[in-house]
Amino acid sequence: MSQPLTVLHVEDDPNDVLLLQRACRKAALTLNVVSASDGDKAVAYLSGADGFSSREKFPMPHLILLDLKMPRKSGLEVLSWIRGQPELKRIVVCVFTSSRHDEDINSAYELGANSYLVKPVGFDELVEMIRAVNNYWLTLNEMPSV
Repeated sequence: MSQPLTVLHVEDDPNDVLLLQRACRKAALTLNVVSASDGDKAVAYLSGADGFSSREKFPMPHLILLDLKMPRKSGLEVLSWIRGQPELKRIVVCVFTSSRHDEDINSAYELGANSYLVKPVGFDELVEMIRAVNNYWLTLNEMPSV
């Protein structure tokens, strides 16, 4: 049996982290959802630094759900860093934020986001959104080779 696909959820609000985990369970998704609580931790995870060197324990993600408004390093800064790394630039990055500002949307796409999703307010809508993200990006979409 193969290992579940890994999703890196970069989110500084612990309530949003718990909601996404609950939504994945309710949607019956068998994903390995790993959380990074800020942009610096996301960069450390992706680069294998600061205790994240074991790819067996901390596998490279197949998908990144990236919040924009975070302390230390913003989501846009993380996205820019990811797209500047030759070994990471093909990872699917979905901005997953509450911002509907045109400036944020345009900046995210200019920096190489694959998708821009606005977090729904209701839990049932979150379940449907995460189910749709899984179906499209992790099931139907053909992934590039690593």
